[in-house]
Amino acid sequence: MKQAIKRSVAAIILVALAIASGFGIQQLYYAIQNKNYPTAYSEYVDKYSEQYNVPKDVIYAVIKVESNFRYNAESYKSARGLMQIMPGTYEWMCQREGMDPEAHSLDDPETNIKIGTCYLAYLYNEFEIWDTVFAAYNAGHGIVRKWLSDEQYGKDGHLTDIPYPETSAYVKKISNARQMYAKILQRRGEMTETVTAN
Repeated sequence: MKQAIKRSVAAIILVALAIASGFGIQQLYYAIQNKNYPTAYSEYVDKYSEQYNVPKDVIYAVIKVESNFRYNAESYKSARGLMQIMPGTYEWMCQREGMDPEAHSLDDPETNIKIGTCYLAYLYNEFEIWDTVFAAYNAGHGIVRKWLSDEQYGKDGHLTDIPYPETSAYVKKISNARQMYAKILQRRGEMTETVTAN
């Protein structure tokens, strides 16, 4: 009888340890995820996600891949800020938004996220498929229009092949980062929809 009780107590302790250990591992996994995929500048992401109807996971994914959340990042092509916006695109989007480009700076996080999100919304309005939007964000919307009109690269509004290796790799990186951010935001209850290619 005593032996049976000891076995039962031992089994309960083992189950409790397994549960605690599993919980600890899961929490560690979430902590690593949050470190690798930060959600800095959330007040601006929330604001402009709602204003321009662009999913938050898309905005975070673009920031992560473009600058890894460095507000003063600058590329060799002169793209600047969190979302790596070219000066010409900045001036054009400012004009569309009725903003004075001289009164703002691409190095300012709020301005950069606003213009970048506005540009993503513009591209989505044109292409309606996020992977195509990401390709246009990287290669330029004029080039992507040409690809879509060529049966070698596009069919029914979908890119079937991306001829630029850099852009192809970029689209994969953004899509992967978007999946990670979707999981993080769903876990926080900030997002309910499932991420799809659209």
